[in-house]
Amino acid sequence: MGRANLKQRIETFLAGGLLALALFGTPMAGPLEDGQAAYQTRDYATAMRLLRPLAEQGDAQAQHTLGRMYGNGQGVPQDYGQAFAWFRKAAEQGFAAAQDNLGRMYARGEGVPQDYAQAVAWTRKAAEQGYALGQAHLGWMYDHGQGVPQDYAQAIFWYRKAADQGYALAQGNLGNMYHGGQGVPQDYAQAAAWIRKAADQGDAHAQSGLGLMYERGEGVTQDYAQAVAWYRKAAEQGYALGQAHLGWMYDQGQGVPQDYAQALIWYRKAADQGNAVAQLNLGVMYASGQGVPQDYAQALIWYRKAADQGNAAAQFNLGVMYASGQGVPQDYAQAVAWYRKAADQGEALAQFNLGVMYRNGRGVPQDHAQALIWYRKAADQGEALAQFNLGAMYENGEGGPQDYAQAIFWYRKAADQGGALAQLKLGSMYEDGRGMAQDYAQALILYRKATDQGDALAQFKLGSMYEDGRGMAQDYAQAVAWYRKAADQGAALAQFKLGLMYGQGQGVPQDYVRAHTWFNIAAAGESDNETREEIVKARDAIAAKMTPAQIAEAQRMAREWKPTK
Repeated sequence: MGRANLKQRIETFLAGGLLALALFGTPMAGPLEDGQAAYQTRDYATAMRLLRPLAEQGDAQAQHTLGRMYGNGQGVPQDYGQAFAWFRKAAEQGFAAAQDNLGRMYARGEGVPQDYAQAVAWTRKAAEQGYALGQAHLGWMYDHGQGVPQDYAQAIFWYRKAADQGYALAQGNLGNMYHGGQGVPQDYAQAAAWIRKAADQGDAHAQSGLGLMYERGEGVTQDYAQAVAWYRKAAEQGYALGQAHLGWMYDQGQGVPQDYAQALIWYRKAADQGNAVAQLNLGVMYASGQGVPQDYAQALIWYRKAADQGNAAAQFNLGVMYASGQGVPQDYAQAVAWYRKAADQGEALAQFNLGVMYRNGRGVPQDHAQALIWYRKAADQGEALAQFNLGAMYENGEGGPQDYAQAIFWYRKAADQGGALAQLKLGSMYEDGRGMAQDYAQALILYRKATDQGDALAQFKLGSMYEDGRGMAQDYAQAVAWYRKAADQGAALAQFKLGLMYGQGQGVPQDYVRAHTWFNIAAAGESDNETREEIVKARDAIAAKMTPAQIAEAQRMAREWKPTK
């Protein structure tokens, strides 16, 4: 039922967030200078003692610093109302940093009802004074349509102004716009150039983004070693996304020797910070025993952490664990619940497994119509197993009228992806002329594709066509060769056929001992009673022509036989 333990590549690129308060100015001599120096050395009591009188006298920089102290709870209880009040006093005097921070407080609803229009108004005042943080913030607001209509051209305009002043987060965000082709033609080279500027200043987000560009070869020559180097810079700053990326590189052995122990270390660091993809991949390593002893209970813990954040792959993996009873009591209802969460997000394997549950009535009442719906969702995403099952349901008339044309359509899609079962099924429809004109040549092509993948039933089918001369000259030797391949894998019908060929001397010298051997093996492996009776009848007919010693030898050979896989 589907595949368990999906790992997930982290695909997040640069996605800048609201920038932190950045409050600075040029200190003046005297108490203001001393107060600012005390603030910088975290002597908040002295800073408050020196700066409050100045602020109350109308000094904008002192008012601004008091706003920061109240906003951050530095030396005083955190009080957004007081922070807002002091920022406004400074902002109304034209102090750019205070205008920008007042805008941030309106944007976040801190100390004042959230008001994006006011946030834009105050942020614009700071930006128009050339204040880099205000320019970057205003760019962000245009980028995300906060308080203004979304306008990528304006976002780029303001990001560029801040970036040209060397502001790292603006440089990174400008690179992001070039990477996504937002407001400018997509240009990976320009993206890499701007992201590198930010990364070279130590911006962890940009370092992680630059690593991803090296990993993918976007705007730079693909270079896993460089990717690892940049991921490591971000990771060592404690940046969760960089840690998760670095874990992936160790996991996959890209740019570094594969090292599950190192992968675990970095995944765990990111997972402990709440990174859902790292939590997922950590769960996979516990479930698979990669770098740690296999531990389904730990896998379940990490899957659930990621799943609770909405990670679809983790939700799918949880469903698999409940369906198979790994680390939890088997619970089909819980499996269905988790599959549905992932399926609703478009996870194809979860859609497929949900279809399986409806088709078989596990965890839900059996409902072939629902099974068809979920199989189709997965099939439309190219999931070959879903395409095959959809074809089978149309062929068998499950969930609706029998429809060979639809069956052929979906079998072909799965077969074109290399699905051996679909190739076999499609070949049988060509062979039998079901839903299409009978065409032995096409059947042979499809059977051969499936046999190239080692499919035992396709090997049997190919042997049958050689035996009967359908679509080719009759060739008993080739028939025996294909029957033997299938028989060696344990296919009872092929073993029966091989016994008949030895008994009749077709394609091989007549050999009653080998015929009896294959009949014995086939009878032991055949589950259908009617077919088994036919095999036993053939064996007894051959036994009538054999000596007791020959029968004993045939029985010995049958006991010692083992399938090849």
